Amino acid sequence: MTTPTSAFQAAALLEEARTKANGLNDFGDSSFRAGLDALCESLNNDAGLSETGVYLIRQKLLVQLSNRLLVEDHFRRHPEIEDEIIVPPLFIVGMPRTGTTKLHRLLSCDPRFWWMSFWESQFPVPFPDEDPAYPDARRQQGAELVSMMTQAMPKLLAIHPMENEAAEEEVMLMEHSLLSAFNAYADVPGYMQWLDQTDQTPAYDYLARMLKFLQWQKRRRGIEGQRWVLKAPHHLLRMKVLLEVFPGAQVILTHRDPVQSIPSIASFVHTLHCIYSETTNAAQVGQSWNEIMRRAQLHTMSVRTTAPQSSFIDIDFKHTVKQPMAVIEQIYHFIGWPLTEAVRAAMQRWLEADASSHSGGHDYTPEQFGLTAEGIRKDFTDYSQRHLSTTS
Repeated sequence: MTTPTSAFQAAALLEEARTKANGLNDFGDSSFRAGLDALCESLNNDAGLSETGVYLIRQKLLVQLSNRLLVEDHFRRHPEIEDEIIVPPLFIVGMPRTGTTKLHRLLSCDPRFWWMSFWESQFPVPFPDEDPAYPDARRQQGAELVSMMTQAMPKLLAIHPMENEAAEEEVMLMEHSLLSAFNAYADVPGYMQWLDQTDQTPAYDYLARMLKFLQWQKRRRGIEGQRWVLKAPHHLLRMKVLLEVFPGAQVILTHRDPVQSIPSIASFVHTLHCIYSETTNAAQVGQSWNEIMRRAQLHTMSVRTTAPQSSFIDIDFKHTVKQPMAVIEQIYHFIGWPLTEAVRAAMQRWLEADASSHSGGHDYTPEQFGLTAEGIRKDFTDYSQRHLSTTS
């Protein structure tokens, strides 16, 4: 049983964000307010946060709210940002632990792709008096944050490699909409139930807005791309909305035996929950995320029945691990781009560096998280029959 708190009050957070943003008052589209209210209620009543957890999540929300104010201020002062065109992106989507990060960072070796680094995900807004062409201070703060996190939580490195200048998930941008997977940080069932019943189009609209903002900044730094390559498991349960907001987007779907991936997901989320709460329940995390991923796969499978065949390509985790460049060739054929020798060489260099950087293992079993291999196989029967026998 969790102990209720009153640390999260929407009105107080909004006022503190205004102060943090030097009195700015325009948060942009108002749809975030309902999400903030639902999240605050669930954080107070459900999450069982430690004092550290309360502080960290409260700071996260304050940063995101103040960022909203600063983003709108930039759009007001630089109306040309609105003119940035977001070409239909290439999305890498799959359950966590299915090779999505490896593919994302491989593809980011190609200068024709726009992509978001870790420091941009954490500090998407230029600092006061910063020329967006020279974001050195943000880069430095990102590097310091990576160093702090890896020292404080070395187990995370074996689960998700963290690098300041490497491609990261856009879910960090989507969190600013307050319509996102905050259950990755804490147990917030009330909020997640509300989210499941809520139109999440505003979250994807806000992602598009943030991509314009980052793209404008990249151009100021002399970086020119042709389309974004993005990656987030979050989209599996929201594929219909993704394709509506980004018409023409293409999706790389990654696949792996759920008996391997589900316990790995549970281990990752449980590790995160331990940062914010002293009363985490490994079995509850395992069962909750098993059900989320089951629903997510069924949703995307359903969306594919009516989507153009050219919108999706299936990639098996085993192939990504054992023959990554053959997988890359499949992907470039899928998107209709030539794989140049320069890009191929850059990807080979990344693969060699990545192979030498891995340290430690990530060990887990289904039973650690209240699951069994037999139960997982049963829950993912339709998914496994559809994908694990047909990917090549």
